[in-house]
Amino acid sequence: MAAFIALLRAVNVGGTGKLPMTELKAMCEALGFAGVRTYIASGNVVFTSRKSESAVKKALEAALESYAGKPVGVMVRTLAEMQAVLSDNPFPKAPANRTMAVFLDAPPPGDTLKAVKGRKDEAIKLGRREIYIHYGDGMGQSKLVVPAAKTGTARNMNTVAALAKMAAEL
Repeated sequence: MAAFIALLRAVNVGGTGKLPMTELKAMCEALGFAGVRTYIASGNVVFTSRKSESAVKKALEAALESYAGKPVGVMVRTLAEMQAVLSDNPFPKAPANRTMAVFLDAPPPGDTLKAVKGRKDEAIKLGRREIYIHYGDGMGQSKLVVPAAKTGTARNMNTVAALAKMAAEL
């Protein structure tokens, strides 16, 4: 069985997309996933499954749409992929809470960096299926807009590390 990390988009952020993590855990178990564990109340879940990454994504998105009554985006990574996100972090010396990986379903478009607006002191690099952003002064004052990130979901490097560690323990 392979270890997977699923990252839900727009869950428990700003009062939208409320989904108790106990419900998410039960949903994953009902789909046949094993060793299911959630991490903080923002739509992070780790588990093992014999299904492929695409089959896991499809099953989870269908269950979430049934629950929420609308589509809920899910980014899925294997343990190896999540570990690669950590090791490929282009800002390893920057504070982990100010460095984000925006998870996407596909590689970032070639024009991603050209389309960025409102950039001040933020540094941006492209990954395999991620966009890395280091917010120099923090996210609170940032006016950064990365259009290619709109369909993704972001996690800071502390969360990425915690999820990789949890998945490795399965």
